[in-house]
Amino acid sequence: MYLYERDDWRSWSWDSDRLAGLLADVRHKQGYLMGRMEALGFELRAQAELETLTTDVLKSSEIEGEHLNAEQVRSSVARRLGIEIAGLRPADRNVEGVVEMMLDATQRYLEPLTSERLFAWHAALFPTGRSGMMPIIVGAWRDDQKGPMQVVSGPIGRERVHYEAPAAPRVPPEMDAFLDWFNLPSDFDGVLKAALAHLWFVTIHPMDDGNGRIARAICDMQLARTENSPHRFYSMSAQIRAERREYYDILEHTQRRTMDVTAWMEWFLRCLGRVIDGAEVSLQAILHKARFWERYGQAGLNDRQVLVVNRLLDGFEGKLTTSRYATLAKTSPDTALRDINALMELGILVRGPGGGRSTGYVLADIDTRGVQERHR
Repeated sequence: MYLYERDDWRSWSWDSDRLAGLLADVRHKQGYLMGRMEALGFELRAQAELETLTTDVLKSSEIEGEHLNAEQVRSSVARRLGIEIAGLRPADRNVEGVVEMMLDATQRYLEPLTSERLFAWHAALFPTGRSGMMPIIVGAWRDDQKGPMQVVSGPIGRERVHYEAPAAPRVPPEMDAFLDWFNLPSDFDGVLKAALAHLWFVTIHPMDDGNGRIARAICDMQLARTENSPHRFYSMSAQIRAERREYYDILEHTQRRTMDVTAWMEWFLRCLGRVIDGAEVSLQAILHKARFWERYGQAGLNDRQVLVVNRLLDGFEGKLTTSRYATLAKTSPDTALRDINALMELGILVRGPGGGRSTGYVLADIDTRGVQERHR
């Protein structure tokens, strides 16, 4: 028996005493992080938000098995936030759609969540009207003409059904109830409301596809309400991606239990606490990047060099060779080599081990402590 099949469906409950310590810890971490970000100044906050939203869009899509182009996502987010970055790239329609949905949820967090708004998000996620090769109903509730809405895994013919959602005729009234609840003030903490909103939405599973991504956008919207800020400095989707197996396990477990959702709330709070802890690590990386550019911002680097150095500062995977530089910067190998030599003369790059065609280059170990003090 699934939750929605129970006679007491929607009578949500949890053990407040069991959650009290976790909730207090998360709220303290939220406040501390927001305070630190406010002290950074506009430019660093904008950089932190750019990195956070880029990660959020990428990881939320990865949870559903869709891998977006990171540079396109970053460029799309930067344009919409009005942040100038080198090497802006045009983004595909599906990338623009995911970014548009995420920013609408977090930038307009105080506006009511309506069916029309959800339909607009859904249409932005699927601009071609297809999920992969399959046509789907876009910008409307599902109709189940192709069969019941199920979450399955495994090969065709040996599928395992993890969850079967309510039949399509139940979706409109269920979503009316959900939206009424979401838009009204609650008598419990807003972080718990974010957790419950996520669970409630995926229980209804009202769309033909994209339910997970929309649920996480709703969760981010509610978390923005708890902080009374449109600025996002941590990505719940990134942590869920890292804990994807546990995420699906707790959802499946919760869907088959009673209306006491304490276990789900507990997992959500622990996950949120871990992601805020991780934001501290990301903040240090952003500060390092800012200190680097404070030192070298007037060095006269061209757009190609800025683009590649930023990739290295963001944690470039693999070896930076002349050919990879040329590919990243969309230039010739000769120009790439000249750019690299200039960066070496400035002390920004050094040769890594190896030689010949396999010669690689890495960022030099640059002392930026003097700049760091000015950011404290």
